[in-house]
Amino acid sequence: MVDLRYVTVCWALVILAGCGNGESLESFAGPTMGSTYSIKYIRTPGVPAPDDVQPQVEAILDEVDRQMSTYRSDSDIERFNDLPANSCQPMPEAVLRLVRVGEQLSRASGGAFDLTVEPLLNLWGFGPQARTVKVPDPAMLAAARERVGHQHLRIEGDRLCKEAAVQVDFNSIAAGYAVDQIADRFNQLGIRRYLVEATGELKAAGRKLDGSPWRVALEEPRDDQQVAERIIAVDGFAVSTSGDYRNYFQQDGRRYSHTLDARTGAPITHALASVTVLAPSALMADGLSSLLLILGPRQGWEYAEKQRIAAFFVMREGAGFVTRSNKAFEQLTTSEP
Repeated sequence: MVDLRYVTVCWALVILAGCGNGESLESFAGPTMGSTYSIKYIRTPGVPAPDDVQPQVEAILDEVDRQMSTYRSDSDIERFNDLPANSCQPMPEAVLRLVRVGEQLSRASGGAFDLTVEPLLNLWGFGPQARTVKVPDPAMLAAARERVGHQHLRIEGDRLCKEAAVQVDFNSIAAGYAVDQIADRFNQLGIRRYLVEATGELKAAGRKLDGSPWRVALEEPRDDQQVAERIIAVDGFAVSTSGDYRNYFQQDGRRYSHTLDARTGAPITHALASVTVLAPSALMADGLSSLLLILGPRQGWEYAEKQRIAAFFVMREGAGFVTRSNKAFEQLTTSEP
C-alpha cells in the first residue's frame, strides 16, 4: 500500500555516549506497506529496549496492511471491494473508523476528497489494478464515475455495506492512522520522546538527547532531485505532506497527476504542487493534506484558514515555486537554518 507522500526526516547526528542519567537514543527501521518505516526514541530507565519495541511496532503495521491494503487480495478492504452492489461485510472497528473519517472529509470538501476513487485510479493507471497509463476513454470514465461516491457506503453495526459496486481506497489516510497507533503504543510503554515515521507520515514528541527538537525537512516538490524547501522543528504533533510531483504521466504535452478530484473524475490541474499539514493526529494530518491539495491554491487556502488548519502551500510559478504558510502553521513551528 503506497501512499506517495514525500517528507524527508532529518535525523540528528548527535548521539551522546555514556549519559550519566541512563538515557540513550534508540532506532530501528524496516519495510512496510510497499514502502518503509523508521523509528527513533529516547530510552530512559524502565523503557523497553528496541528488541521489545520493534516487534510491537511491526505488529501494528502488519495489522493495518492486513486490514486496509489495496495491494493484497486477502486484505479486509479488498475482499469488500470485490463484492457486488448491495452487499455487506463484517469489518474491524479500525476500518469502520476510517470510513467514517473519509465521510467527514468528503463532506468537508464538497465531494472532492473521496475514499471510493479506486475505480478512477485504476482507469487512469494509478491504482492497484491499473493496466495502462493513459487518458481514459470518455465513456469508460463516465462508467467509472458511476461507481464513485461516499453516499454509496453505509455502516450497519459492525458491517460495511455498499449500494453500488464501489471500491474503497485508504491510501490517503491509512499510514497516518498507523503512525497514531504506534504513538499510542509508545505512550503505553512510557516512551515520551520519539519520532515515528511510516511511508512519509510522521509524528514527533519531546526532545532529543541534547535537548534540541526533532527536525523535519519539507521537500521542494521536484521529481528530479531532493531539495529541502524548509526545515522545521517538531514537538507534539504530526506532519503530513501531499504532492502531485512523484506519480504522474505525460500525454500530448499535458501532465496528469495521481491526485484525483472525485467531483470531476480526473487529475487535478491547478498550480498547487504540495501541501504540508500539521495536526495533533497523524490520521487527520494525512487526510487534510490530501483534501487541501485536491481543493487547490485558492479554495484549499480558504478552507485551511476557516478551519484553522496549520498549512504550508507550495505553488508552481514559471520554472520555480512560491510558498505560502498561514499563521496557524507559523505558530506551531520554528524554521531552522
